[in-house]
Amino acid sequence: MSTPIPVVTVDGPSGTGKGTLCALLAQTLNWHFLDSGALYRLVALRAGDLGLALEDESAVAAVALALPVTFSIQDGEFRPVLDGVDVSARIRTEEAGTHASIVAALPAVRAALLDRQRNFRQAPGLVADGRDMGTVIFPDAVLKIFLTASAEARAERRYKQLSDKGMGVNLRALLEDIRRRDQRDQQRAIAPLQPAPDAIILDTTRLGISEVEDRVRQLLHERRLA
Repeated sequence: MSTPIPVVTVDGPSGTGKGTLCALLAQTLNWHFLDSGALYRLVALRAGDLGLALEDESAVAAVALALPVTFSIQDGEFRPVLDGVDVSARIRTEEAGTHASIVAALPAVRAALLDRQRNFRQAPGLVADGRDMGTVIFPDAVLKIFLTASAEARAERRYKQLSDKGMGVNLRALLEDIRRRDQRDQQRAIAPLQPAPDAIILDTTRLGISEVEDRVRQLLHERRLA
């Protein structure tokens, strides 16, 4: 029997450093990278462009099944191309994140994206970033990480990120949006945001990305993955 292609999953809410960590791990291991959150953002974006209500489960699920998207890596960045157009900037707004959380709560949409996500599992291995990677999509992952941080710390990080880009933002509004999104993700009926029983939980509230990366590298060595 052949050995399954190894998968490392990194789950957790937004603003904990998942995306940065996963990109670093994928580069270090020379493995494939799945940004599952981008898929839900793309579904919401496509549905909005088509004039669909995000709560229309059957219509949005149909969009998810036929999503005309491809992915590429340019200058070290994961770039989604929707119907031939690079939409990286459009799916990284606060509005896109909120819309993604809405469609991600729809069971039919999650079912429609299940196989698409699992198809990212290709040799030599996969680093998967999301909210249910270790619990639902890849329950047999060789290493499961769950990143967490206080809502206040995550709001401050996002505030700095947007401010550095010259965007006018309100810290209180960001904090309230993060709390609403957390509640929606944690309370959805299908695949709620929670750590897998065998996940390693890392609180990044007071940790820099280099410290988090060092801890995960140690775990990779312990499992003889790096």
